[in-house]
Amino acid sequence: MEEVRRDAIKKDRRLIRSFRERNPKRPFCWIASARLEEQAEEMEAAWQLIQKGCEECPNSEDVWLEACRIAIANARSSPNPNEAGKAVIAHGLKLIPNSEKLWLKVANLEHDDSNKSRVFSQGLEHIPDSVLLWKAVVELGTAGKANEEEEEEEEEENANAREKDMDPWLTCEPERARIILAEARESGGGTERVWMKSAIVERGLGNVEEERKLLDEGLKKFPSFFKLWLMLGQLEERLDRLEKAKEAYDLGLKHCPNSIPLWLSLVNLEENLNGVTSARAVLTLARNENPHNPQLWLAATRTELRHGNNKEADILMAKALHECPNSGILWAAYIESMVPLPPSRWMSKIMDALRKCDYDPHAIAAVAKFFWHHSKVKKARTWLDRAVTIAPDIGDFWASYFKFELQHGTDENQKDVLRRCIASQPKHGEKWQPISKALHNSHQPTEAILHQVVAVLGQEESSQQARQAPQTDRL
Repeated sequence: MEEVRRDAIKKDRRLIRSFRERNPKRPFCWIASARLEEQAEEMEAAWQLIQKGCEECPNSEDVWLEACRIAIANARSSPNPNEAGKAVIAHGLKLIPNSEKLWLKVANLEHDDSNKSRVFSQGLEHIPDSVLLWKAVVELGTAGKANEEEEEEEEEENANAREKDMDPWLTCEPERARIILAEARESGGGTERVWMKSAIVERGLGNVEEERKLLDEGLKKFPSFFKLWLMLGQLEERLDRLEKAKEAYDLGLKHCPNSIPLWLSLVNLEENLNGVTSARAVLTLARNENPHNPQLWLAATRTELRHGNNKEADILMAKALHECPNSGILWAAYIESMVPLPPSRWMSKIMDALRKCDYDPHAIAAVAKFFWHHSKVKKARTWLDRAVTIAPDIGDFWASYFKFELQHGTDENQKDVLRRCIASQPKHGEKWQPISKALHNSHQPTEAILHQVVAVLGQEESSQQARQAPQTDRL
């Protein structure tokens, strides 16, 4: 068993090294490389790799955070391993002093509340409008007050106090957040993010009119900030005012013609309101405005597939790959489109696709699904493991891997994937991101998000099988 594990690590090491050497400026390459060495218990190699990653990607928060974690792991035998992590983050903050994540991380490494407060103050000197830092300051004050009360009360009363403070930001802190955000807006120095966060607070409280008011006011100040237009359109959609939502997206695109999320939101709305012809027209406009954009081409092919227009989808995919020949998401879609074909007609095409997109992790995950579909369990597991090893921050890959193990793996396999997913704390993914950012999931742990994404993947698979038409050779 140990020999099998060592062989797998050697194969993954070669794969990641090759990918890293071709893409030295992509942060996840260095993170994946360091984590693989950590898995192999080669901590010095892990440290050397992540240090090199900090040199190659000095503006990547994720690389600095990974370096901090590894530094602490290497210093566990010292009296205070957090000091090693703080030194790493201090270096990172010299290069990206406006990073909220790094200021929050270094504060969390402090044990003393007064030191935490000092760190937050330093952070706010660099980012005075940071909602996250202000929120942390408020929570620190609340925690300090609770601690003083606990010293004076009986144990039963302490338990009640702690229960009340389980989630202060959702219960009583929104009012404080309102005050802090209002002060930031009224000072005249409020950034577009302050207006966005203000609207989010009101959305969480269900204050629709106040949410709309803040969005309208924010857009007068920051008309080129696409997220405010996106939130306004989403607000109207929640209220089933679809024509108003369309107006918001249309107006937003006049100010932000290069915002792909706005274009995709308008496409989905048009498809629901007026059918595939209108959606197709919007996608054509979007591609004219934003040539060589893989997301728009992928949306176009998926639109045709949803309506059973397989030949049109094939034509669009051919054009897409001609215009975006190195796109991982497009080659992944191309590979997935070959799943129903017999084995004799796909292997050479798959390897050619992988080479053309430089073994992009999306394409690797698509190859795994391909083997999965054809019941090649061992190969599917190998390719799924490669995908999560190369890109551990993409939650969709973990969800596919976990779903696969639920179907084909042992309890041990399932627990291992779950453990590694939780340790990786994924933040991205076409399915993962909207689910994890949904208001009702704002305090859900990684495991809960993983199960939700797995459920969505299952639903989509069932829908796809229901509409799957006989396939012809593709491209």
